[in-house]
Amino acid sequence: MIPRHLLIGVAIMLAVALGMGVFAWRMRGRATQTEPAAAYTQPVAPPVSGPTEQVTLYVAYDDPGILRAQPAHIPLPAGRQERAQELLRALVGLYVDKLSSPHPLAPGAEIRDVYLVDPGLAVIDANAAFADGHRSGILIEELTVASLVQTLSVNIPGITRVKILVDGKARDTLAGHADLSDFYDVSTVNQLVLQLQSSQ
Repeated sequence: MIPRHLLIGVAIMLAVALGMGVFAWRMRGRATQTEPAAAYTQPVAPPVSGPTEQVTLYVAYDDPGILRAQPAHIPLPAGRQERAQELLRALVGLYVDKLSSPHPLAPGAEIRDVYLVDPGLAVIDANAAFADGHRSGILIEELTVASLVQTLSVNIPGITRVKILVDGKARDTLAGHADLSDFYDVSTVNQLVLQLQSSQ
């Protein structure tokens, strides 16, 4: 015969194990309910303060394979570097918009920062989604680079060279073709843009 105190001990241990199982099951249910919200945890940039100004964005159009100068009104802060950031963020915003994008970029693609380094050097820092999700192809990649460089140099005077980083690091290519390992000369890109515009 099993002693009574042993039966009571086993019954208590079974009750505790059952209670822990129910608790764990309920917590798992709550965790699954909150997981979708975790997908939207990217930091939100504060709204840009400053007067709305007319700028010129050089927008890439994939179908004809051209760049078009397009006027836009966007709020711009006073600082030169902050203005450069907002210009490129507005441009990339056009591309990420799935409904009307003439040159689609991957969801989540964005410009993290733009650094203006004297004399005449601008460093564009894009996020990983910008490069990792970029479509591969010589013309597609050239259009992206030329669009960024031309928009920046036309609206921010004094820029002569541009370097593109991804998540703060140098990268060999954008998506297998456009060379990101070197600096882009603004005058050379300007000639490419003129060629792309004249092919309309």
